[in-house]
Amino acid sequence: MNSTGPLTGADAVGELYRILNMCECVVIGAGAGLSASAGYIYNGGRFEKYFSDFRQRYGFADMYSGGFYPYKTPEEFWAYWSRYIYINRYLAPPKPVYSDLLELVGGRDYFVITTNVDHCFQRAGFDKMRLFYTQGDYGLWQCSKPCHLNTYDNADTVRRMLEAQGYVIGEGGELSLPAGTSAKMLVPSSLVPRCPVCGRPMSMNLRSDSTFVEDDGWHAAARRYADFLDRRRDKPTLFLELGVGQNTPGIIKYSFWQMTCERKNALYACINSGEACAPQEISQKSLLIEGDVGAVLSRLRRSR
Repeated sequence: MNSTGPLTGADAVGELYRILNMCECVVIGAGAGLSASAGYIYNGGRFEKYFSDFRQRYGFADMYSGGFYPYKTPEEFWAYWSRYIYINRYLAPPKPVYSDLLELVGGRDYFVITTNVDHCFQRAGFDKMRLFYTQGDYGLWQCSKPCHLNTYDNADTVRRMLEAQGYVIGEGGELSLPAGTSAKMLVPSSLVPRCPVCGRPMSMNLRSDSTFVEDDGWHAAARRYADFLDRRRDKPTLFLELGVGQNTPGIIKYSFWQMTCERKNALYACINSGEACAPQEISQKSLLIEGDVGAVLSRLRRSR
């Protein structure tokens, strides 16, 4: 293991490959940097492709800003959010980063905890029973109050919202507009989602405030994660952190550091572009790799 600082290049990949083969278990902690490496970028050309009309009308320059804009009507709010949901939840990411990761760990004893809400792990073929999405799912709605603790799949309604705006959804899921047309920036009032229990507006099942619904599926996944960690406490385990930033470090980063410190047979590896670090207490048990997560995983896969 390295204790002097982040590694790059072949040395980093070789060391990670060695550690991965040493360990019986892998706990993957994934943050936004993993999906960004897979091509889920929220500004630039991808934003312009799907939201240039909203940019021209309101002036914001990235998807996150548009998601918090105070639209005057729910019809316009859901026109924006239906596009946002679809391209970040139902449209495949441009790069095979998640598939590369699955190829590396698919035959191993693994579990995934992630703050990402784009469902990329499950769509890449990861075992649903080995996934814990802590912060929600773009594919789920909930009551905005909330008056009850159920969540609701939004796939069918989101597609209908897109079609109502003039989009055509191709066989591969890609979105397009007929030649010479522009997308509408409204959805019909009949498609605006409302709670089936109390009639209030629905909202995204995303942890942004105290109204976030932790439904039965969330709690079941939390129990499976806790059980996985408990049953493998004494086994050689790699805590593999991928693209985790400082927005919610307590969920993955700090807990990985603590478990690496407490467990005799635990090792910690972090792949991050600009934020690969570990405390001195676990420096001798840590591998820090500076670089793009997807590029490192691709090299690791090819080195097998």
